[in-house]
Amino acid sequence: MKVRKAVIPAAGLGTRMLPITRAQPKEMVPVVHKPVIQYVVEEAYYSGIREILIITGKHKRAIEDHFDRSEIKKKNKYMEELDRILAEVDIFFVRQREQKGLGDAVKYAKPFVEDEPFALLLGDNITIPPCTKMLIDVFKKYRSSIIAVERVPKERIPYHGIIQGKEIEPGIYKIENMIEKPKVEEAPSDIATLGRYVLTPEIFEYLERTKPGYGGEIQLTDALRDMAKDVAVYGYLYPGRRYDIGNKLEWLKANVELALEDKEIGESFTEWVRKVVIPSLNRWEGK
Repeated sequence: MKVRKAVIPAAGLGTRMLPITRAQPKEMVPVVHKPVIQYVVEEAYYSGIREILIITGKHKRAIEDHFDRSEIKKKNKYMEELDRILAEVDIFFVRQREQKGLGDAVKYAKPFVEDEPFALLLGDNITIPPCTKMLIDVFKKYRSSIIAVERVPKERIPYHGIIQGKEIEPGIYKIENMIEKPKVEEAPSDIATLGRYVLTPEIFEYLERTKPGYGGEIQLTDALRDMAKDVAVYGYLYPGRRYDIGNKLEWLKANVELALEDKEIGESFTEWVRKVVIPSLNRWEGK
C-alpha cells in the first residue's frame, strides 16, 4: 500500500488565464523562480515519489521540454535542483485526446498506476507547505482514498467540488456526498476539494461508469461520490495555503506572497513593497 506513483493532469486549456495562456500552457506560467508545474513535480518528489505521469494535451509541448535534459551550461541553484530531481525520478507523458474533463484525464493513468494507490496532483495548483506528504501520512493510517479539502468563502463555493461528511476526528471527514460546482443554496457545506488526492485503484472502475456531468464533462468528483457510497473515502482538512494558478488573482497573490518569503529576493522585494506599494495603497484609500 505504499504510494510510489504520482499522476499530474495538465491538459486543461487555461481559459481563465487568457490571453496569457494563448501560446503557453497555464502550467508553465512562472511563479517567482519557477513555472507552476515544477512546484508540483517537486512536491511529489519531496513526498517520496519517484514515478510521475503527466497528462498533457494539444499545445503542451513546453511542459515536456521543460523536464527534458537541458543543454544550458551555466546554471543557477534552481536549475541544479531541478537537474538533481530529474536524475532521480522517471517522468512519463501521455496525451488526453479530447477535453472531456478531469475524470476522463485521470482514466489515462490506469496502465501507469496498475493496482497501486497513487497521488493525484493538479498541475496548476501550488500548496505551501506541500500537501501530498501530509495526505500520504493520513493514508497510511486509514488505507483508503483521501482527498485534501479546505473551507472556502460562500462566494467561492460555485467554483469547487464541495463535500458533505462527518468529522470523525479533528480535520478528518468521512465523505458521504460530493457535488461539483453547486449553487451556494444547494451546497451541503463550505468544504471544498483543493486539487490533491491519494486514491486507490478502485477509482478507475467508477470513472468507467461515470456519465458526463457538470459542463458536459466526466467529473472526478462524481466518480468519488459514487465510490464513497461503497467504500470509505476521507477528506483531510489541509492546514496550509493553496494557490490556484488557473486564476489570475491567485496567480498574482502567489507571486507576491512567495516573493516576500523568498531567501534570495525577499528582503529587497519587501523593501520595494514598503516604499512603493504601501504608499500607493494609502493614497488609494485617501489616507
